[in-house]
Amino acid sequence: MKKNDWKARLGVTYSTNPDYRYRTEEGAEGDAALPREKQMLRVSIDKRRRGGKTVTLVTGFSGADDDLQTLGRLLKTGCASGGSVKDGEIIIQGDCRQKALELLRREGYAKSRIV
Repeated sequence: MKKNDWKARLGVTYSTNPDYRYRTEEGAEGDAALPREKQMLRVSIDKRRRGGKTVTLVTGFSGADDDLQTLGRLLKTGCASGGSVKDGEIIIQGDCRQKALELLRREGYAKSRIV
């Protein structure tokens, strides 16, 4: 049975071309991956919309979601803290800016900095 993913075609109203192929964003993710040395990751602290709790945010990652998940897991275990990966950001519970920056630089993200 043919997979009919109608959500991927929401932006197209109608096409009369019988050879028309809908463009999806599946291949665009892997093309934007930069090497570790060239990625500029920003480590910051945030308290907004979190009930007054402090979290460390790592933003600016360019690459596949699997690589982001792996990096998030590495940072959470290295900081000995919980957290999650959502919307292209790594969220680590607590103020772990310095420790996260050291871990990132050790992994090869040389352009990382604290904002």
